[in-house]
Amino acid sequence: MAGKPVPRRKKKARGSRKRPQRASVRPRLRQFVLFAVGLAIGLLGPWIWWLDRQVSLRFADRHLAEASRVYARPLELHDGLAISRRDLLVELEAAGLRSGSPDQPGRFRADGERIEMHAPAFEFPDGRQAPRRVVVRLRDGAVEMPDAAAVLRLPPAELGRIMPLGDRVRTPLEIDEFPALLVTGAQAVEDRRFKHHGGIDLRGLARALWANLRAGEVVQGGSTITQQLVKNLFLSPERSLLRKFNEAIMAVSLEWRFSKAEILEAWLNEVYLGQDGRRAIHGFGRAAEYYFGQPVEALDAGQIALLVGMVRGASWYHPLRNPDRARERRDLVLAMFRDTGLIDPATYRRQQASGLGLRPSLRSGATPYGAFLDLVGRQLRADYRERDLRGTGLRIFTTLSPSAQAVAELALSEGLSRVEPEAQSLQGAIVLIEPGSGEARALVGDRVRGRHGFNRALDARRQVGSVIKPLVYLLALADPDAFTLVTPVEDRPLTVPVPGSEAWRPVNHDATSHGTVPLLEALARSYNQASVRIGLAVGVDALFGLMRQLGVAPGRAAHPAAFLGAVDLTPLQVAQLYQPIAAEGYSTPIRAVRDVVDRDGRSIARYPLRLRPLPQRDALALLDFALRRVVTHGTASALPRLLGSDPGIRGKTGTTNDQRDAWFVGYTADWLGVVWAGRDDNRPAGVGGASTALPIWADLFSRLPLRPVRPARPEAVEWFWIDWPEPLLADEDCDGALAVPFIAGSQPEALSECIERRGVWPFGG
Repeated sequence: MAGKPVPRRKKKARGSRKRPQRASVRPRLRQFVLFAVGLAIGLLGPWIWWLDRQVSLRFADRHLAEASRVYARPLELHDGLAISRRDLLVELEAAGLRSGSPDQPGRFRADGERIEMHAPAFEFPDGRQAPRRVVVRLRDGAVEMPDAAAVLRLPPAELGRIMPLGDRVRTPLEIDEFPALLVTGAQAVEDRRFKHHGGIDLRGLARALWANLRAGEVVQGGSTITQQLVKNLFLSPERSLLRKFNEAIMAVSLEWRFSKAEILEAWLNEVYLGQDGRRAIHGFGRAAEYYFGQPVEALDAGQIALLVGMVRGASWYHPLRNPDRARERRDLVLAMFRDTGLIDPATYRRQQASGLGLRPSLRSGATPYGAFLDLVGRQLRADYRERDLRGTGLRIFTTLSPSAQAVAELALSEGLSRVEPEAQSLQGAIVLIEPGSGEARALVGDRVRGRHGFNRALDARRQVGSVIKPLVYLLALADPDAFTLVTPVEDRPLTVPVPGSEAWRPVNHDATSHGTVPLLEALARSYNQASVRIGLAVGVDALFGLMRQLGVAPGRAAHPAAFLGAVDLTPLQVAQLYQPIAAEGYSTPIRAVRDVVDRDGRSIARYPLRLRPLPQRDALALLDFALRRVVTHGTASALPRLLGSDPGIRGKTGTTNDQRDAWFVGYTADWLGVVWAGRDDNRPAGVGGASTALPIWADLFSRLPLRPVRPARPEAVEWFWIDWPEPLLADEDCDGALAVPFIAGSQPEALSECIERRGVWPFGG
């Protein structure tokens, strides 16, 4: 029955035979999928677990290398403070305040003698000072404050940093310490959906892709703030699928483990914003200090916009290397701030028309406090190990006065240029301290401001010449039975035998002997032959012992030439020798550090004032009188004319053989200054203490606030009128009479003819 139709049930039979085949595939497919998923979990699970663990552990300990920060002394503004308008403006600029509207912290407005300022908050070693807005007036070189009892401490200038051992530099801040415009503006530019995504923003990726296609260039990034943080904290900058995978996993992990506020705070502190030499600048806090010299809370809208714009490419938009590109980027970010309502149109127009506001030293590359930081570092290393100073976030408060440093640098540069207007072979150094406390206020180690290399203030060991003589005379005056200021001394040729060497024959600077002179005259005129005779009476060992007592090692074998300054010392060591002379007999080591505070605000080291009275205090009062005589009638008699006034300065000149070195040391009630000038190669330089160093000193002190000197009057010191220059008692009415101090009982007994003629004993019996 060919051609007969196939029964339907046979079709069902065929169909029924195929169904078991399809059913047999499904278990195998399911098994394959489960196997693939299991394999993926087996392979990727441990990796994802490891990435999640790294995020958890390393995020909590992300501030691994925070530089230790070094600050100047804070200027305390109070009613009656002696300071010039110029110096106050220098202090404000050094403290990070900028000219502008004082409505904003970190700004000041100077209108003649009226200065309105808004000091930002600062954490001092003894507590936090909140932002304060005050008005001060300057009258006759002194501050007038509305509230005479008020005291405002300016934030101290940041002098520099002791860098961490790593390659990153940051200034960590809490999120509420950042300006609101920075926090919201950065999100508006970098990640508008930051509060709504879970670490990866697919919508943001699409939006950035479309914006970049429309612009024909990269104008928006697709990475979220969380992804950027992951890249900065945990990953290398390489571009690969594996890195992007790791970044995505770690971003999701961050969002799962930490709050949005914690993530945003970390990003603000970790985002890469350029280089400081070999060190990478991370975070807006450090970037604000590096580029603008201000704390981040004091930035204006334009400065914030510039930093936010640099997130896209810190090198591409670097404001020094690419200023036009940086300005264009800043203006674009400002427009975004305006369009999102973060700033008003007036602020936008004003900021768009302004400059970039960079700190001046950023452009010059100068390090104005390098010499002083050397001193700070050496004093710290005496108490700390190097690794304890690096990467620990210490805050080191020092003694430097930015205004005094500025005038010291200017005085040295201009003074040496007057002596040597073209060549640059002459060099110099200045040390300026407060004698009563021993605190270093300024330190200059090079004639070129900001050039940091050989630090002559600390390391130039040169013969000191006649500036050593006051120590010789101090030892003599400490023995009142043998010496007083009117003791006759022979200034005549002499021969001094030196064991194992040729005899020594000292001569005077002018090659002239002056016969018999009072001891006071010998010091005031710096007579060498008379000084050697006095030195031989006290002994070289006594001189070297006194130097050690004052904290200075002589550093060479004893030789009688030491009486005339054949001793190699640095300018800082000379300042240390004179500190107790200027401080009425109280000795203290010169110090550059006041406090060291850890990152949590705990004081871990204080450097208190340590005063030690010298046994020669009575003799020091006599020496103080003699050093005043140097200025009024001796080798420094040109000083009052150069200075323009004379508040009672004491001082001593010094010049070494062949005019190699010039020195002047002088002090007032508030300042002790040491000036050295010479050549680095120690060749004859044609310089002199009175002709080279003294004018530089005068230029420096003419720019400092000076109070009249009130000399000490120890009870054991009495004053008598002397028939000058004879060692005879006189009366105030006698011609040429000079009032001279004596340690009680050491005054002359013989009377002058003036007294004998009058027949009256003028001293009360």
